Amino acid sequence: MTHPATTIAALQRAVARAPRHPFLLFDGREYSYAAVAAAVAACAHRLRAAGVTHGDRVALYLENGPAFVTAYLGAHAAGAIVVLINMQYRSAELRHMLSDSGAKAIVVGPRIALDALHEARSGLADPGVVIDAIEEASGVENTVLDPATAPQPGDLALIGYTSGTTGRSKGAMLTHANLMASSAAVTSAWHWTDTDRLLLTLPLFHIHGLGVGLNGALFTASTVDLRRGFDAADVLDTLARGETTMFFGVPTMYTRLIAEARRRLQLAGADRRSSALPLAPGVRLFVSGSAPLSPQTFAEFAELFGQRILERYGMTETVMNLTNPYDGERRPGTVGGPFPGQEVRIVDVHSRMPVPDGVIGEIQVRGPHVFAGYWRNPQATAEAFDADGWFNTGDLGWRSADGYVTITGRARELIISGGYNIYPREVEEVLLEHPAVAEAAVLGLPDAEYGEQVVAVVVPAASSAVTEQELVDWCRAKLAGYKKPRRVVFVAALPRNAMGKVQKHLLAERLT
Repeated sequence: MTHPATTIAALQRAVARAPRHPFLLFDGREYSYAAVAAAVAACAHRLRAAGVTHGDRVALYLENGPAFVTAYLGAHAAGAIVVLINMQYRSAELRHMLSDSGAKAIVVGPRIALDALHEARSGLADPGVVIDAIEEASGVENTVLDPATAPQPGDLALIGYTSGTTGRSKGAMLTHANLMASSAAVTSAWHWTDTDRLLLTLPLFHIHGLGVGLNGALFTASTVDLRRGFDAADVLDTLARGETTMFFGVPTMYTRLIAEARRRLQLAGADRRSSALPLAPGVRLFVSGSAPLSPQTFAEFAELFGQRILERYGMTETVMNLTNPYDGERRPGTVGGPFPGQEVRIVDVHSRMPVPDGVIGEIQVRGPHVFAGYWRNPQATAEAFDADGWFNTGDLGWRSADGYVTITGRARELIISGGYNIYPREVEEVLLEHPAVAEAAVLGLPDAEYGEQVVAVVVPAASSAVTEQELVDWCRAKLAGYKKPRRVVFVAALPRNAMGKVQKHLLAERLT
C-alpha cells in the first residue's frame, strides 16, 4: 500500500477517511481534520493574496498551537517552503535566518512579542511581509484546498536550521518525500495507528516536535494533544487520566517527570511497588531523543513508571535515523538500529572505510529520509555526502555485534590529547556516576604541551559539596589516566539549546 507523498496529500487522505476525527486537542478545544483542512485552505489563500508563490519561503514565528499547524500546512498548500524559527532566538539569529532563507512572508501569532523580529527585519534589504496567523476558518469562502497549488513529492517542504551547538546554523532542505518517508518508517516501527493519542509538549519549531510528532500524527490520521510547552505536573496529570497512548520527550523532561512522580509518591505515603498511585495508565510508548538519555534516567523511569523508554536518534537533516526496537530489548545507552527502509554504517574518520563492529567511527546514514542538502551552501552540501550517497552525520559511535549503535559524541568534539583520542561522552558518563554531580559537559581546550587538555564543566547536585580534586581522582580510578580531566570548572547551569543539547561552543568561548 502506497503512502501519501506530501503533507497535503496526507491531510486530504485523513479528511477523506474520517473528517470528524480529532486532529488537535488544545486549550480544552477539539479541532477535527476537516476543520483544520478548512483553516489550512484559508491560510493558503491569504498567503497567495500576499504574493507568495510556488517555491517562496514562509517563516513561522509562532508558538505551539493550532495556528502553527494551520500556517505550516497552509504554506505547503500554497506551494511554499516553510522556514522554522526557534522562538528563543533573538534579533541577530533571526536576521541570519530571514536573510539566508530570503523569506517572502513571516507568519506571526497574537501572543508573540515582536520586538526582536522587528529589530531583525530592520536591517534587511528585503524584510518580507508579516502576516497574521489563522487558527480556524471563518465562513465558507476559501476553505477548499486548491489542487493547482498543491506540492509535489520532490518539492522542498521546509528549511530547518541546524541547532547551532557548534556555531552559525545552516539551513537543511527537506522535501515532502523526505518527510513522508520518515513518517512511514517511524509509524511502522512504533506501531502508530489512527487510534493513538500523542501528548506533545515539544516545540513545533524543532524537527522532533514537528517532523516526528505532528507529521506522524498527520500520516496516521491520529490525534495530537498539543501543549504550549512542557510542565511536569501538567504532564503527569494528563497521563494519569489514561487517555494518552504515547509521549515523546527529551531527557530533561524525563528527569523532571521522575522528580515530580517521586514528590507525589512521597506525599501519598506510597512507593511504586504498592501501585497506590497510577502514573501513566494506557500509555504504550515513551520515546526519548534530541540529546543522550543516561542509563540512570532510563533505569529510574522504568522503576517508577513500569515502562522502558524507547531511545532513538535523529537530526534536522534526516528527521529519524535509528531506533531501539518496539518489540524486543530497549538497551540503555544505545539508539538501536536503522528504521525500515534506511541504512547505517560506521566509517573510520580518516580513511572513510567501514570499520568492524565495536570500533568507534563516524556514523553515516542513507535512505529516502535524507535531506536534499544545505540551502544556498553547495560547499557544505558536497562535504556532507560521499560519492555513494552516504550522509556524514558528524556523530561518532560504534555498533555492537547484534546491531545496536552507541553514540559517543560529535566528531568535531573529539579530544586529541598527547596523541590519544578521548571521547567526551565516556568521561561525562563517569562523572555523572558521582553522587555529587548533577550535570557534566566535557570538552577539549588548547594546551601547549598536549595539544588539547580535558576540561570538565560540572553542575553540582543540590546540597552537595565536592572538590575539583575529588572528581579528578574519581575519574582516574575509573578511566585511563590520559582521559581524566586536567581541569574541573563548577557552574550553576550548562548552556543548552531549545531541545536540551549542551552548547559546548559557548562553554569553550567562556573558558578561553
